[in-house]
Amino acid sequence: MKKLLMVAFALIAVGCQPLSKEDNSLMAVGYASISEQKGRSVEEQQVRAMRASKVDAYRELAEQVYGLRISARSDLEDTRLGTELTTGSVDGVIRGAEVVRSYAVGDNYVTELSLDIEKMEQMKQYGDVQQVPVKKKVTLF
Repeated sequence: MKKLLMVAFALIAVGCQPLSKEDNSLMAVGYASISEQKGRSVEEQQVRAMRASKVDAYRELAEQVYGLRISARSDLEDTRLGTELTTGSVDGVIRGAEVVRSYAVGDNYVTELSLDIEKMEQMKQYGDVQQVPVKKKVTLF
């Protein structure tokens, strides 16, 4: 009886193992508030939130693939700490990402993306990567 239970347990444990041993994919989730979107109707606000959450998820994927550039600045005035400024930015091209789920949760819209790294590497061969123009704001710093 014990042997039968052991065999059954072993078969169940083996059946719970993932099909692939290596998972070369990244997941990202983007969020956007529906009520904060501009629009003449609730439906238009929801469509804008859908798009905004998708862009946010792509930004998250770009951070995972290319990293996040952090810039910081601190000013001293009469040996006292004055203005502090920290900014973050990411720049990259994501190809081959797939929308896993897109849904509303309360006042927020959520988009989940999956990116197969091998697929992205293959798709790099299909076209040149163009630099996205940067809109720089004129500031004091």
